[in-house]
Amino acid sequence: MIHTIIRHRPTRLYILLGTFFVANAIIAEVVGVKIFSLERTLGISPLNISILGNYFSFNLTAGVLLWPVVFIMTDIINEYYGMKGVRFLSFLAAGLIAYTFIMFQGAIFLTPADFWVHNYVKNHVPNADYAYRVMLGQGSWIIVGSLGAFLLGQILDVASFHRIKKITGEKAIWLRSTGSTLISQLVDSFVVLFIAFYIGPRVSSNQGEPWSLKLVLSICVGNYIYKSIIAIVMTPVIYWVHNWIERYLGHEMAAKMKQGAMGEEI
Repeated sequence: MIHTIIRHRPTRLYILLGTFFVANAIIAEVVGVKIFSLERTLGISPLNISILGNYFSFNLTAGVLLWPVVFIMTDIINEYYGMKGVRFLSFLAAGLIAYTFIMFQGAIFLTPADFWVHNYVKNHVPNADYAYRVMLGQGSWIIVGSLGAFLLGQILDVASFHRIKKITGEKAIWLRSTGSTLISQLVDSFVVLFIAFYIGPRVSSNQGEPWSLKLVLSICVGNYIYKSIIAIVMTPVIYWVHNWIERYLGHEMAAKMKQGAMGEEI
C-alpha cells in the first residue's frame, strides 16, 4: 500500500512540497529570535533614515530568510492542491509550531548540569542557563506571535491568490503569486513583531527588555520592505518550480489538478 502511495506522483509531490513547507516554517521560528543588521552583513554602513522618531536601518529578524519561501510554497501548493491542501498543511505547521513552543517552555525549566554551565564559562558565557532561558524564552513569544500571524497570513494569501487567479486565469503567474505574498507578508511582518517584542516582554519577566512601539513599527517596516523585495526577486524561481512540476506531473495531469484546485469540474 505504502509503495503504491509513494509511486503516485501527485501524492509524492504533495509530500515533498508539504515537508519543505513545514520544515521552513519551524526553522524560521527557531532562528527568528536573532535580530541582524542586513547592511553590516553585506559590509555596508547602516542607512540610519529617521522614521517614526527612530533611525531606520534594515535590522531584521533572522526568520525573514525563510518566511518568503514559506509563503511562495503556499502559492505553489495552492496552485495544484487548492485551499484544502494548503489549509491542511497550515494547521499541521501551526500544530508543530505550538508543539515547539511547549517543548521550549519545558526545556527552560530544566535544572542545568554544573559541568555544562562551566564549559560555557570557558567560552566567555558567564551564565549559560540564563542565556538559554532568555533566548528560548524570547523565541517562545516569537512563536506565539508567528502562530497567529502565520494562520492569518495564510488565510489572506489563499484568498487573494484565488481572487487574482479568477480574474487572470492561467496567465500572470507572477501576479497571483507575488501579489498574494505581498498582502500576507504585510500582516505577518507587523503582527509577529508586535506580539513578540512589544507584548511578550511586558507579560513575562524573562523575555528581556520590551521594545517601544516606535521601535517595533520601525523594525516592521524594514522587515516588510525586505520581504517584498525578496518576493519580487524570487519570481523567476516561481516560474522555474512551476515548469518543473509541469514536466514532473505531465501537462495533462497538471492541468486537471489546477482545475480541481480552483473548484472547477474536471
